[in-house]
Amino acid sequence: MFSGDDIYFMKLALEEAERAEYLDEVPVGAVVVSEGILLGRGHNQPVKLNDPTAHAEVMALRSAGAWTKNYRLTGATLYVTLEPCLMCFGALIHARVGRVVYGATDPKVGVTRWLASLEGAALNHRFPLEGGLLEPECRAQIQGFFRRRR
Repeated sequence: MFSGDDIYFMKLALEEAERAEYLDEVPVGAVVVSEGILLGRGHNQPVKLNDPTAHAEVMALRSAGAWTKNYRLTGATLYVTLEPCLMCFGALIHARVGRVVYGATDPKVGVTRWLASLEGAALNHRFPLEGGLLEPECRAQIQGFFRRRR
């Protein structure tokens, strides 16, 4: 199901999550890739930036958009360590990404729990959403962060 390239890029997303944790942010990281080329990277920064939209996915999309000088990232793949929320899902639709691969599921705010209710919605773009890549590593990183905070 997942290729060696998928694993490589998810490991880069895990590195981004480490950067978030260093900033005392929830450790979520993301990278945007197209045709094997890293276009952008990002990690959670809502506390540091006082910005509720500064999720890893949004930061990676911003980085990739700046690098490509285009807000459309048609055909790109976004790798993220935690299942995207609805806000990030909307940003991914607007960016026209080709595919999203995530590590750990997010049972509280993850988008997959809402997909059935979006069925039939007039979304102007759709993409495959694939989960479970390096899931144990992604989950351990987030769980370890919250365990240390308690």
